[in-house]
Amino acid sequence: MARHLITSALPYINGIKHLGNMVGSMLPADVYSRYLRQRGHDVLYICATDEHGTPAELAAKEQGLPVAEFCAQAHDAQKAVYDGFALAFDYFGRSSSPQNVEITQHFARRLNENGFIEERAIRQVYSPTDGRFLPDRYVEGTCPHCGYDKARGDQCENCTRVLDPTDLIDPRSAISGSTDLEVRETKHLFLLQSKLQHEVEEWVARHEDDWPQLASSIARKWLNEGLHDRAITRDLDWGVPVPADTWPELAAEGKVFYVWFDAPIEYIGATKEWADQDPENRDWKSWWYEADGTVRYTEFMAKDNVPFHTVMFPATELGVREPWKKVDYVKAFNWLTYYGGKFSTSQKRGVFTDQALDILPADYWRYFLIANAPESDDSSFTWEHFTATVNKDLADTLGNFVNRVLSFSKKRFGEEAPAGGTPGEAEARLGEEIARLLAEYEQQMEALQFRKAAAALRALWSAGNSYLEEKAPWLEIKTDKDAAALTLRTAMNLIHLYAVVSEPFIPATSAAMRQAFTLADDTAAWVSADEAKSLSFVPAGTPFTVPPVLFAKLTDEDLETYKERFGGDTAA
Repeated sequence: MARHLITSALPYINGIKHLGNMVGSMLPADVYSRYLRQRGHDVLYICATDEHGTPAELAAKEQGLPVAEFCAQAHDAQKAVYDGFALAFDYFGRSSSPQNVEITQHFARRLNENGFIEERAIRQVYSPTDGRFLPDRYVEGTCPHCGYDKARGDQCENCTRVLDPTDLIDPRSAISGSTDLEVRETKHLFLLQSKLQHEVEEWVARHEDDWPQLASSIARKWLNEGLHDRAITRDLDWGVPVPADTWPELAAEGKVFYVWFDAPIEYIGATKEWADQDPENRDWKSWWYEADGTVRYTEFMAKDNVPFHTVMFPATELGVREPWKKVDYVKAFNWLTYYGGKFSTSQKRGVFTDQALDILPADYWRYFLIANAPESDDSSFTWEHFTATVNKDLADTLGNFVNRVLSFSKKRFGEEAPAGGTPGEAEARLGEEIARLLAEYEQQMEALQFRKAAAALRALWSAGNSYLEEKAPWLEIKTDKDAAALTLRTAMNLIHLYAVVSEPFIPATSAAMRQAFTLADDTAAWVSADEAKSLSFVPAGTPFTVPPVLFAKLTDEDLETYKERFGGDTAA
């Protein structure tokens, strides 16, 4: 089996993330990782908090904490939420780790040796009020492209255009709000991306036909506009230091690397963090160095992160002139909106992941978000849609099927799976249908088409309900007890099958379904086509219990409560 390296966009350290962040990177990466593991692949799923840059400093200042202490606390808070969502990272690291410092400085030295870094004097925004140069994100103003009045000096959150602070109209300090700004000369390191343009174009050309259209079009747009040399250092107190052995003057001035230079390198750094916990059994370099023939690397991210991972970081890796693994497949997502308006961490708009877990267990959210993932277009979160999906798919189609099969069988046959007669035509048709739908589900998961995979999973659940309605064991038992027993045992086998194949989407519920049966040797990792046709995992005589209600139906009162708490009906 292949080795699969999987990463998702690093969540930024300043605050708990909203549902849009969850569905745009970490959750689909987790679903895919779980699926691959179940299919027998060797999987390494790596993520980390992105801890450098101005927002971390500003957030720490707002809370009155040293930035290192703030980041440590925020990392633990985010990790607790991701644990609550059952994200099965192999390792969740920190970009402030010593490993990332070491590897980032190595990359910078190699780029410099190869002629791709240049020291330049530039004119930069200085705030006399604050007594310091202002890095890009410390400058706010109006975007010259779309008119958004809260654009940052590195990128406009509204139109996603990359900016320099001097591009902004009516700029102001993000620290003090002062508009008394000057432009002074200072020195910084520049990554000479223009010298790498042709190599990046050739590399993208070899991959873009395999990528989703969203990812390839964004990469191609950046390349068509031309790669520009870009400053990769900042005047900050917090970040990966410029190494003094290579740039002593800049190191003495306290320069650190730009967060977008060191953050992608943290994927490698976090893998080394993982390996350093058990160095005798873990080899981080085998996943990243000279690994093109042995590792398939898949990245998950929302569209605003795509340029950095399809153009800027590949340029860095190419310029190092070492055989570091580059991404094979970029799974890019559009936006999840909240009633047509953007989720926003900075403006506290929408449902945040910790709030979601306070309302309902993770599986409710996991299923809804993946079933409505913004793959081809933006998709809108509304409480009405969420409630309808939970009630129809989870409570009625899956949960009700499990409950009525096990409850009725317990009532009429006791707490062991009944034997019944020999499977007949209905069971043969069911087996063929289940095998067909399972193949469809596998095909869509392999293709990373999550909405289509969710539809196939839903169809698998629906097939059980159709079989139950066709056989009607509540009527069969009146005239043919063995026939009713066969129907119920067949349905129990469907429940076990659902438990196995639903695990990537709803792991806690899958575990509850699987644990309903006391099987002596239940080691099934997946279900083959032949096993789907025969439906024989749960033999007659298997003890079982009726689990608690898997999914509670949401009421009109619940809907109104959610809308009152979070708002609804209008785009913000």
